[in-house]
Amino acid sequence: MIEILDAGRWPQAREVGALVGRILATMRERATVGTNLLEIDAWTKAMIEEAGATSCYVDYAPSFGDGPFGHYICTSVNDAVLHGLPHDYRLREGDLLSLDLAINLGGVVADSALSFVVGREPSADESALITATEEALAAAIDAAGPGVPLGDLSHAIGTTLRGAGYTVNLQFGGHGVGSTMHQDPHLSNDGRPGRGYRLRPGLLLAIEPWVMADTDELVTDDDGWTLRSVTGCRTAHSEHTVLVTDDGVEVLTLRP
Repeated sequence: MIEILDAGRWPQAREVGALVGRILATMRERATVGTNLLEIDAWTKAMIEEAGATSCYVDYAPSFGDGPFGHYICTSVNDAVLHGLPHDYRLREGDLLSLDLAINLGGVVADSALSFVVGREPSADESALITATEEALAAAIDAAGPGVPLGDLSHAIGTTLRGAGYTVNLQFGGHGVGSTMHQDPHLSNDGRPGRGYRLRPGLLLAIEPWVMADTDELVTDDDGWTLRSVTGCRTAHSEHTVLVTDDGVEVLTLRP
């Protein structure tokens, strides 16, 4: 199902997007050397509940996961790129951490992710990896607007990632959001321009380029959730939720 938000609910979408951005910014500040992933999860839970919102993850149990996720934020470290299950691990200097957060507030969902290196400046290779996903995200946002086919966004993402020297995995990508976290349309991270569903005002779309340094193959961790690079290489993930408006798109999950 593709859900289109009536203009009267756009303020709710902006409110939940701002909340997601604020929590991710806070967790990035708190994620320092020695911080436990379970602490990040607990802090996220507290901020969600204080805002009167609900997590999209706790009861999330899709076919590709092992039972309900049971936590409030995805914490993917180093070779983990998606669906990182928080566990008893203290961050070390140089860890590459990706945080992914989806929240429902007032019946509207927003979803966002960011990647960064803990405790020091990123190396040239780490910076290139993270920057590639950020630039691919920006390219897709620039391409988006009412009447634009989804293929234009996919092409913008894939062209950027491949242009930076990375291969692209198509198993997981962007998606519609609305009253639930994962909806149609699916947004592939590579594709042909001029094809697919044409964006409409009121559509909420989570755009999420992700990449692995030297492979496009994933392996599922023993926890049944965390997706890692098959080679053990480092990974990065960037995501924003955007609202398609009458004359463009509005990024809802910007971080203060």
